[in-house]
Amino acid sequence: MKVMKVIEPGKLECLEEPIPELKDEKSVLIKVHAAGICGSDISIYRGTSPVATYPRVIGHEFAGEIVKIGTEVTNVKLGDHVAVNPVIGCGCCRICLKGRSNVCENLSVIGVHVDGGYREYVDVPAMNCFAVSKDMPWEKAAIIEPYTVAAQVTSRGGVSEGDIVLILGAGQIALTVLQVCKLLGAHVIITDLVEERLIRAKEYGADEVINTLNQDIYERVLELTDGIGADVSIDAACVGKTLEQAAKCTRNAGVVVTMGFADRQVPITELQITKNELDIRGSRLNNNKFPQVIEWIESGKLDPTRIITDRLSFTEVLTGINKVKEDPEHTMKVILTYND
Repeated sequence: MKVMKVIEPGKLECLEEPIPELKDEKSVLIKVHAAGICGSDISIYRGTSPVATYPRVIGHEFAGEIVKIGTEVTNVKLGDHVAVNPVIGCGCCRICLKGRSNVCENLSVIGVHVDGGYREYVDVPAMNCFAVSKDMPWEKAAIIEPYTVAAQVTSRGGVSEGDIVLILGAGQIALTVLQVCKLLGAHVIITDLVEERLIRAKEYGADEVINTLNQDIYERVLELTDGIGADVSIDAACVGKTLEQAAKCTRNAGVVVTMGFADRQVPITELQITKNELDIRGSRLNNNKFPQVIEWIESGKLDPTRIITDRLSFTEVLTGINKVKEDPEHTMKVILTYND
């Protein structure tokens, strides 16, 4: 089978490798039909991921058909079309026992710590597979995962109907968060430096947009919220300054959610947190959000294909990575297709 493997940072090769065997009788073998390119895949390729190991077959957004199944598997069956949750918790550490396997002490992520979906066949634990309707297009099933990330973010923020949500940044992940916020009934303000991204955000349902090149974000948020601030602020830009802005723009007793993964200090004071009783929360990956997102998609409440801008063969992943890098204003989700 063909495999796209990052040998070391900056070196991606198309290799021929044997089709994997099942690791155990609780595993399944999947013939991959579609995958998505995510910013973390690009970070692993570039060598900027703080958690990845090498060499690595990247790709954690993917879907396919089960072609081989272990004897102890009961949650899916041969021939099922499945989306794959890349989060593998140990199931026995204190964190997993508290129901937070996405931050397991022994966390393993498919495509980051173990080989991922940029190959023709993938062996994964059956418990990480979620069956989808056979009527669902492969490309739609492949990008369920980024919407589980958005569902996790909104869950961590406690977003509910009527909330005013501020999203900092209007890139790919921000638009998935925006879609989920609107589905939940929130009023959404979104910011960015690029006018084209803000226009797209309006098309996706943003109620208000702020171009931070020519508008003061704090003053504008206060204008839009009768001087109170946002109920929930979500830092989807994650450039340090945006987390500081998120905290400043959030009302008393509000919630700030960050997805940032950089090892940097951000100037938020104790006074600011305590005086206003701010909750500042991280959000990582997803914690059992696949069933909810699949229901949203299959019921027609959510259309993940709106973020797709490009389609390439999975062996052209480097072309896709370069397109995201060189034309980020126009490139959102790149779908990788597999010859069936």
